[in-house]
Amino acid sequence: MNSTDFLRNIARLVPNSDTLDERILIEQLKHGDETAFKTIVEKWQDMVYNTALGIVQNAEDAEDISQEVFVQVYQSVHSFKGESKFSTWLYRITIAKALDHERRKKRKKRFAIVKKIFGDPADEGLLPDFQHPGVTFDKKETAAILFKAIKELPENQRIAFTLHKVEGLSYQEVSDVMKTSVSSVESLMHRAKNNLKKLLENYYKQQQ
Repeated sequence: MNSTDFLRNIARLVPNSDTLDERILIEQLKHGDETAFKTIVEKWQDMVYNTALGIVQNAEDAEDISQEVFVQVYQSVHSFKGESKFSTWLYRITIAKALDHERRKKRKKRFAIVKKIFGDPADEGLLPDFQHPGVTFDKKETAAILFKAIKELPENQRIAFTLHKVEGLSYQEVSDVMKTSVSSVESLMHRAKNNLKKLLENYYKQQQ
């Protein structure tokens, strides 16, 4: 083994400063350190909010979900064993909270019997009215159409597509968050793209 290979092997064994700081923060939070909790919120709040927003497509709901996520982080940090990255654990909590939020809203809608039976024509063509931080203003309308289509995808396809295309995670990172294989993520993405193509084609046909 030459000196270069030796140094590379050493580098793999030594955690970088970000990982080390992360571990210190988590240990401090496990001991009830409120300053550590504040730092964690400041460091990851944008990631949590953007992920929630990509799923529920409503700014106020995303803010509520973000609060719920960090409350759970504070309450259940002792369950984090460090077997995955802290951000991976956070993504899982955020996705679970966002999907729970959607299910609660759907249950509430069941009480609107008239709307359920007859439908509300005013709602059919509505596009989501929110500004995702990753979307430039001049592309807002196009993005709104895309996000509306994304919301029609089956749950696992929607999660995979949001994490990969909206949040910019690699297939490996998406597979870690979703607790599945990379090949499964690739399959989900392939199906999501095909379904989105059909949904968007139908949308534009209706607009003609």
